[in-house]
Amino acid sequence: MLTHIGTQTIETDRLILRRFEYSDDDAMLRNWVADENVQKMYSEPVYSTKDEVRGLLDKYIGSYEREDYYRWAVIDKECGECVGQIAFFLVDSKNHFAEIEYCIGTEFQCRGYATEATKAVIAYGFDRINLHKVQICTKTINAKSKRVIEKCGFTYEGTLRDYFCMDGNYVGRLYFSILRDEYYNK
Repeated sequence: MLTHIGTQTIETDRLILRRFEYSDDDAMLRNWVADENVQKMYSEPVYSTKDEVRGLLDKYIGSYEREDYYRWAVIDKECGECVGQIAFFLVDSKNHFAEIEYCIGTEFQCRGYATEATKAVIAYGFDRINLHKVQICTKTINAKSKRVIEKCGFTYEGTLRDYFCMDGNYVGRLYFSILRDEYYNK
């Protein structure tokens, strides 16, 4: 049985993972939600105005009242800004698993932030929520994300071929997972 505790703050060496706040809007626009390349890899729309970001924040912040809702703003301790997000966007309470999604702004990529945040959220899922499995997927063309997934110890499960149509081309979806026993026996 899962122990739903909702989105609580997680601190790592370089990051603070916390609930989104309305004051994150400027940093979100500057660092990631308005960046077409980031949003395309993440399969999300581009948000180019404060009103659009406000609508997104309404959705995120309004969902925090649910105990089974897990979405964190990724805050770089050094600059104090929201540089991305990470979430258990799919939580299956019946089958005791959750799926992670994340994105980090282009300027903050290749610094290990996505790996650091993902490892922290995996630990949160197993240690605090009592998940049996954490899964994650990425597009076949997203080599950076695939490296993050491999560094976090996930096992490749398979590819859904031609899953996404991007700019008129089909792209596969790679699935990975890590089981509770694998996590604790690594």
